[in-house]
Amino acid sequence: MIKNKLKTKLVILTVGFFLVANAIAQEWPRFRGLNGTGVSAAKGIPSKFAVSDANWRVELKGEGHSSPILWGDKIFVTSLDSKESLFYLQCLNAKDGSELWRASNEQKMHRTHRYNLLVSSSPVTDGKHLIVVTSQKDAHCVIAYDLTGKKLWEQNFPTIISNHGSGVSPIIYNGKVILAGDEDNQSFLAAINVKTGKVLWKVNRINAKAAFSTPCEFTDPSGTKGLIFNSMGHGITFVNPSTGKTYWEQSDVFDKRSVSSSVVAGELLIGTCGSGGGGNYLVALKPGSVADGGKPSLAYKLRRSIPYVPTSVARGDLLFLWGDAGVVTCVKAQTGDIEWQERVEGRFFGSPVWVEDRLFCISTSGKVVVVAASKKFKMIEVNELGEASNATPALAKNRIYFRTLGHLVSFGNN
Repeated sequence: MIKNKLKTKLVILTVGFFLVANAIAQEWPRFRGLNGTGVSAAKGIPSKFAVSDANWRVELKGEGHSSPILWGDKIFVTSLDSKESLFYLQCLNAKDGSELWRASNEQKMHRTHRYNLLVSSSPVTDGKHLIVVTSQKDAHCVIAYDLTGKKLWEQNFPTIISNHGSGVSPIIYNGKVILAGDEDNQSFLAAINVKTGKVLWKVNRINAKAAFSTPCEFTDPSGTKGLIFNSMGHGITFVNPSTGKTYWEQSDVFDKRSVSSSVVAGELLIGTCGSGGGGNYLVALKPGSVADGGKPSLAYKLRRSIPYVPTSVARGDLLFLWGDAGVVTCVKAQTGDIEWQERVEGRFFGSPVWVEDRLFCISTSGKVVVVAASKKFKMIEVNELGEASNATPALAKNRIYFRTLGHLVSFGNN
C-alpha cells in the first residue's frame, strides 16, 4: 500500500513537472524567445501565407522596431507616437488582437541612426512582472509593470546614448532584471530586484563602441551558472549574476561593434562584430571553466558574409547565419565548416527564428523569407506583409507573430 502511494505521488510529481516545463516552453518571454535561442516548439506554422490569411492584423499606437513577447494569451509590444512624444506599451489578446490595456510614458526625442527608431528595445516578462526599457538622450530608464498594466517601479541609469540610438533589451534571471548598458561612454552592467526595483549591483565597463547584444544564460563545463555578454570593449564575458563580478573574459575577440546577441551552440559560445562599412566576422569560443580555472580559447573565426545585426540560430549540430545583405549560411556548429551559403531576397535587420525545421526572417521591406533549416539549402517561400520591418518574429502556442513598423499580425492555428 505504501509503495503504491509512493508510486502514485511520484507519477503526479513527474506529470506536474512536465506540464510546467511544457507550459514554459510554450511562452516567448523575451527577445528571441527562451534564453534568446530563436527556437520554437510550435506546430503547424504555415510556410506560405498572405495578409488576407491572417488570424488578425491590428494597428499599433505608434511605430517601432522592437519585437513582441508573449505570456499565456497576452502579447506585449512597444511603439512610439512621435507626434505626441509618447512611448506606448500595449497588451493585446493573442487570440483576436484586441487591446487589453495600454500604458504610456513621455519619450523625449533625440537623434538616432537613420535605420533605427527610439523604440527598438524588446520587453521581457517572467509571467508576473513585465519590464521595458526606454532610452532618453542621457539615460536608460527601466520600468516595471504587472501583467494587468499596473506600474510597479522605475529606475534610471545615467549614460551617454550613442549616435546610433538605443536598442538594448533587458532579461530576467532568478528574480533579477539584467541590463547591459555598453555605450560609447558611461558603460555599465546592472541587476535590479524585479519585485522592488532596488539596484542589487552595478559595475562599470570599458567605454568602446556601443553594443546592442542581449545576454543569455550559460552553464560552463564545471557546472557554474552565469550570464554571457558580448561587446567590443570586453569581448565575450561570463558574469556572476549574483554579484556582477566577471568569472572569465576573452577581451580580444572583437575589434568592432557587437550588435547580434549571445548564442550558445553546443559546447561553444557564438558572437559577431561588424560595422556598416563591412569587416564583419564571427567568433566561436570554447568557454572557460570556473571550478578548475580553465581559460576560454578561440575555436574558430569566420569572415565570409557574416551578419552584422541579425543574430544566428543554433540547432542540433548546425549553426545558421542570416546576413544583413541576404546571404544565408549553414555551418557545422563545432567546426565552422560551411555546408552551404546562398543569397535570398532582401536586406535584413531582424533575426531569424527556427520552427519545424524551417527558418523565418523578415526583410526590411516586410517580406518574410522561409528557408529549410537543413544541411541542404532549400528556398521554401517569400511572403509579403505589406509594410517595412526591422523586428524579429515571435512564436507561441502554434501561432507566429510578425511586427511591422506600425502593425502586428498573427498567423497559424487559432
